[in-house]
Amino acid sequence: MGRLNEILSLAQSRARELKLAFEGALTPLEASEVLQLAKNARLIDVRTKAELDWVGRVPGAIEIEWQDYPAKHLNPYFLQTLKHSVVSESLLLFLCRSGQRSTLAAKAATEAGFPDCYNILEGFEGNKDANGQRNRTGGWRHAGLPWNQS
Repeated sequence: MGRLNEILSLAQSRARELKLAFEGALTPLEASEVLQLAKNARLIDVRTKAELDWVGRVPGAIEIEWQDYPAKHLNPYFLQTLKHSVVSESLLLFLCRSGQRSTLAAKAATEAGFPDCYNILEGFEGNKDANGQRNRTGGWRHAGLPWNQS
């Protein structure tokens, strides 16, 4: 439990520094470690079905779109689906492409009463590099963490 508490404490410090409206912010490597150490941790991938199909999936993730593609309408059933997919005591780690939609999802889940919501910084693909491309400057995939393309 020592390492898990250390990671979560660091993530909570980041959240306070960034004035986030949820429990914490994790790097992809930290998130992967939390998933291994905490039995109640669940990865919630909020990317669109198109992103999952075209870019790749994280094995074992619970997939709930935050918004649809291509219209980008918010999913009106997001919280309802989340409530049916996890128990409220779960440690929830939210992932999207770059960390922005997952920030909104973590905030919404916190406001809905989920106590332990964390955003995964950099998302699945990371930030854009100087050429406007992703996958070279961070993110779950760039960190070499488990993913597959179906």
